[in-house]
Amino acid sequence: MTDFLAARLQMAFSLGFHIIFACIGMVMPFFMAAAHLRWLRKGDPIDLDLTKTWSKGVAIFFATGAVSGTMLSFELGMLWPEFMKHAGPIIGMPFSLEGAAFFIEAIALGLFLYGWNILNRWVHFSAGVVVGISGVMSGILVVAANAWMNSPTGFDWVNGQAVNIDPVAAMLNDAWFTQALHMTLAAFVATGFAVAGIHALQLLRNPEHPVHRRALKIALFFGGIAAFLQPISGDISAKDIAVRQPLKLAAMEAHFHTESGADLLVGGIPDVENKTVNYGIYLPNFLSFLAFNDFQAEVKGLDAFPEENWPPVLITHLAFQVMVGIGVFLMLIALMYFFFRWKRREYLWQRGFLRLLVFAAPLGFIAVEAGWIVTEVGRQPWIVYGVMQTVDALTPMPGIVYMFATTMILYLMLGAIVCWLMVRQVQVLNARYSAIQSNAVAGVENV
Repeated sequence: MTDFLAARLQMAFSLGFHIIFACIGMVMPFFMAAAHLRWLRKGDPIDLDLTKTWSKGVAIFFATGAVSGTMLSFELGMLWPEFMKHAGPIIGMPFSLEGAAFFIEAIALGLFLYGWNILNRWVHFSAGVVVGISGVMSGILVVAANAWMNSPTGFDWVNGQAVNIDPVAAMLNDAWFTQALHMTLAAFVATGFAVAGIHALQLLRNPEHPVHRRALKIALFFGGIAAFLQPISGDISAKDIAVRQPLKLAAMEAHFHTESGADLLVGGIPDVENKTVNYGIYLPNFLSFLAFNDFQAEVKGLDAFPEENWPPVLITHLAFQVMVGIGVFLMLIALMYFFFRWKRREYLWQRGFLRLLVFAAPLGFIAVEAGWIVTEVGRQPWIVYGVMQTVDALTPMPGIVYMFATTMILYLMLGAIVCWLMVRQVQVLNARYSAIQSNAVAGVENV
């Protein structure tokens, strides 16, 4: 394995690991706040128990996200020093603001965790809401920095140096809104269905558990609404990419030849050598419409660009298909959920629907990972699109392969610890309610 490949794999593995905890850290506080609000308004102890249980999960994922995010920051400097040398003064602002949002999130989380029976009840609730808002802001600011890599603005590139730097223009680049919207909705979809699937699994074992029932409904409410909004954001993103990064769009669609009235490809396996696609289904003229709102618009193919600048077409296309396919599938499950809530509430607790939710639990995060593959791999060979190639940003430091192996081991250990902690939280919750049920049965028998 070359140092270049090891460095790219390390960043991919680190980002893929961190994005899961970042998504959960952005979304879970809103689930927690929803349960807390129900308790404040109705006084149901089930909501209070759920709020406290979820707050512990938020704390665990916050700590894990902080560790993995910090490692990513170090890796940017160690592995890609040429990139940071030029990009640091340009996109330092969103990273600095993200640090401020992180500190606000940490303070608010501390107030929420330790403010029970100390703070005013509505001040305490507000602290939990601030945890969610600051978490989302952190995510948006980091995505803004990544969007700049896809749409570099706010500077002039003269003789290999960035001059006339405008950090605000760089942060508010042409891609930040579409990427931030798509990523935020993806976080809600992935986390909502993952949490619902975990509680659905518990309901298969204990169908009458009140906390798991309440948790499933809250998680699917958020995740389901986001699942309906996600295709809209995806359409906005596709139209934006068609203008800014037509080469990436061509790779996403395995669109080899420039043409008017381009067909939309569903599935398929690209054959890059022969510039064809096998086993695909084509929808006539739909790619032109989705890209430009015109069924006869010209869509640039891969043949419009030098082949040495093509991203890995097979990986980009397959990742894009996985992302879209999962998105459609989860949207259909969300449709079922809202229909059941409206017309057939008893179907929510049928074992078949619960099993479907368990199956869907990891799919949202698989779609998130696939989406980041599209974003990052589809930009190659550029680390800053059209300005700096990835190979030119690599560190000359030796031993990157060993660093990659060490990082993988550390992340796997950290992931195992988090899984153990979450399983333990569920076991404690189940044991508490089993004890309550046993005491209730014993009381009836004594009477």
